[in-house]
Amino acid sequence: MNRPFRHIAALGVLAAAWAAPATAANAEVDYATRLSEGDVILKNFTFASGETLAELRMHYATLGTPQRDAEGRITNAVMVLHGTGGSGRQFLAPQFAQELYGPGQPLDITKYFIILPDNIGHGQSSKPSDGLRMAFPKYDYADMVEAQRRMLVEGLKVTRLRLLIGTSMGCMHGFMWGELHPDFAQALMPMACLPMEIAGHNRMWRKAAMHGIMSDPAWNNGNYETQPVLGLRTAVSLLQVAGFAPLYLQKQYPNRASADAYIVERIESDIARRDANDLIYQLDASRTYDPSKDLEKIIAPMTWVNSSDDFINPWDYGLAEKFAARLKNGRYVLIKATDDTRGHSTHTWARFWKDELIDLLKRSEK
Repeated sequence: MNRPFRHIAALGVLAAAWAAPATAANAEVDYATRLSEGDVILKNFTFASGETLAELRMHYATLGTPQRDAEGRITNAVMVLHGTGGSGRQFLAPQFAQELYGPGQPLDITKYFIILPDNIGHGQSSKPSDGLRMAFPKYDYADMVEAQRRMLVEGLKVTRLRLLIGTSMGCMHGFMWGELHPDFAQALMPMACLPMEIAGHNRMWRKAAMHGIMSDPAWNNGNYETQPVLGLRTAVSLLQVAGFAPLYLQKQYPNRASADAYIVERIESDIARRDANDLIYQLDASRTYDPSKDLEKIIAPMTWVNSSDDFINPWDYGLAEKFAARLKNGRYVLIKATDDTRGHSTHTWARFWKDELIDLLKRSEK
């Protein structure tokens, strides 16, 4: 096994990043202007529950251009998977895009074809708020992975990925991809998750958030005319706390007035972009997730990254290292918390783990 566990201090990575001078090559680029977007319509999609949709829409965005081998197969596809409540467009944020997509950077879009899907129930893909509300099929992570696969194969004609990156929920999808389709991705980089059943406090805060929405009389079994704001406030407050980075927030908001102002603004802006039914489905989709029994099926080189200030996936369970030891070609990296790491969201601040991505691409070359 190739170095199954590594503990890195984030400050060393930051020092290297701050030392790099600004150049024309790494000047900030508006990647939204270089984006191509589209939809793949999956006909007669059957969910694990037995429910069906005649048409399931998978929205995607791409950067870069496909490269093909002599047989016409795309060889440079990289899929990046978002977390609960996110969308593919989140990976255009500067802390991700400006570190990875430029000339000479790890995912240089002149070399790689970057695919950024909106998963079922998210973004511009099919979701309860399109009209079916709580009659929408009760999708789970297995359904989401299968929709990703069909989107790639049937829509984009991608039969193999050079790399799959997954953050949070996408991290969990990454473990499932490695087990369900061992040869599909040449390399895997899941970040901010654990490969085990969602139980304990992780399930509890999700259940509390869902229960908060459903206990609001305005929810009306999902048939609301306006969003059930009281229920959403309960759910969003829990989501905010779960994603917090304590050391970073203490540094940025060191007194009561600034802390109070920040959390009120965060909650209000979060509520404004939520749909209650969509959020219930998003949180509950993890209910059947548990790849812990089949980790040995993962054969692709993997670098799995967590951070020690992640409330959702605590480092001190003592389980991650045991899971990592079962990965045939895997490496587990734990980023040490500092007042610059971002808790659960460290996964989208690429400066903390970019060197690990470079290493993974090198050791998975063929």
